[in-house]
Amino acid sequence: MPTVFTHAIVPVAAAIALGTKRVPPRLIVAGAFAAMLPDADVVAFKLGIAYADDFGHRGASHSLFFAGMVAILGALLHRPLRTSASFAALWLFGCVASHPLLDALTNGGLGVALWWPFSDARVFWPWRPIAVSPIGSGFFSARGGAVMLSEFAWVWLPCAVLAATGLALRRALSSRP
Repeated sequence: MPTVFTHAIVPVAAAIALGTKRVPPRLIVAGAFAAMLPDADVVAFKLGIAYADDFGHRGASHSLFFAGMVAILGALLHRPLRTSASFAALWLFGCVASHPLLDALTNGGLGVALWWPFSDARVFWPWRPIAVSPIGSGFFSARGGAVMLSEFAWVWLPCAVLAATGLALRRALSSRP
């Protein structure tokens, strides 16, 4: 998995690209939290749930079904998020879905249960350039440093380009006569 910080940067970059008129600050925070939420499944290790189980790591919480459930919750809570129900649902679905889609680009683990509950299959993308993050204390090691460099190259840098491009386009369009 990419680190939890990397999962949060995806909605932040998209929000910068779109601007706060479209994505209010509360929705940005909710999106960053939603993008990290699937990794709450690591508690399964403490509960004795095996990694490969439906509710193990990268299982049900890494599915598009789970993203849909969060989207429905977002639609119901759209007023405090200061947006429309449809945009809250779309935004939060995308934020949660970005998590397993990134995890499927990593070079380790069992894959993600993207299609759960319709399939137990764990999937990866055919191309897997992102170094998988160590779980636990291994994060602060040489391997953890290598993971951060990999994430910088494959996620942070493209997200920075997305944010900067969106910001530049918005500024250019707003300065037109």
